[in-house]
Amino acid sequence: MKIREVFLPLNRPSIGETEIAGVTACLRSQWITTGPLCKSFEERFQELTGARHAVSLCSATAGMHLVIAALGIGPGDEVITPSLTFASTVNMIAMQGARPVFADIHYDTLNIDAADIEARITPKTKAIIPVHFAGAPAEMDRILEIADRHHLIVIEDAAHAVGTRYRGIHVGGFGKVAVFSFHPLKNITTGEGGLIAHSDDELEKRLRLLRFHGIERDAWKRYGRGGNPEYDIEAPGWKYNLTDIQAALGIAQLSRLDEFNRRRAEIVALYRTELHGIEGMELPGESCYPHDHAHHLFVVKILAMERERFMERLSDYNVGYGLHFPACHLLKYVKERFGVVKLPETERAAKRILSLPLFPDMTDGDVAYVCAAVREILCGSEGGGN
Repeated sequence: MKIREVFLPLNRPSIGETEIAGVTACLRSQWITTGPLCKSFEERFQELTGARHAVSLCSATAGMHLVIAALGIGPGDEVITPSLTFASTVNMIAMQGARPVFADIHYDTLNIDAADIEARITPKTKAIIPVHFAGAPAEMDRILEIADRHHLIVIEDAAHAVGTRYRGIHVGGFGKVAVFSFHPLKNITTGEGGLIAHSDDELEKRLRLLRFHGIERDAWKRYGRGGNPEYDIEAPGWKYNLTDIQAALGIAQLSRLDEFNRRRAEIVALYRTELHGIEGMELPGESCYPHDHAHHLFVVKILAMERERFMERLSDYNVGYGLHFPACHLLKYVKERFGVVKLPETERAAKRILSLPLFPDMTDGDVAYVCAAVREILCGSEGGGN
């Protein structure tokens, strides 16, 4: 096959005139830091998730840090989470002095195994952080039942899950806490950014304080018309606020969420059709319970050849790829600090997984090209790719 001249990336944000107009209007308003657009963005996320509160932030990592700190998770506590996730969650657990305890996953869906969560609960366990992997929800009924029975906190890692629903409920709408990401690779973006969705009035006060130096009122309430610039600090906090420039982008992106996720679903359907039956590769498994998949990632498993070689060959075809994720329990500092643990299904999946390109602006021709390249690489007809 003929090699394409333009590189096809793993992902690319879809930025149109709606986003440009929103950001431009914010710049012209001359209020560019945290202000009314952040409030509007938060309100729209409350409507999306059904949560009573939403706190916008500079990143999802900041959100996870704030939640763990605000809930008093620290030295002596254990937090159960999957190993097959981005290291930021594990880092935030460790940074607060707590211990990450890794539960295994379902090999086919890559989502956390609820049965293994229960097997790892000890008297020191304080919280469970399930990950809605690649845009598919974890089995929340079982996780919530386990958490309630053992009196544990549930913090949903919803970084992949804008638009994800479990049995008709949007993630973040279970009455617990969920942390979303708006990194440029996510389903919607604010450039960089995150958000905590929850329904706890007392937690809301604590999160707002910790988000911005421990100051109760946002800058726009202190320096806007009729505002009082005086402030007090009730507790020391961080500077994790989102800006109105970012919120303007986020509001425009959120208005296109259904469009984005519909196109993602179409691309995934094309992948499944074109790649079906190719030997040496496994397609993503699908959860049996009712859900709406946000299709943040399309993660296949490479069986027929070394993954590193497969990635090299994709590069020859000018196709991007991703690795989601190196297993956290195998990271150097995690092993040195917390010891070695065996997770058979995680380890079996981790050495095989690879993410193929997936973003709304991909054309059907782009998808067909990727599939043809994969077929040539795995079926041995690689002459045209050299």
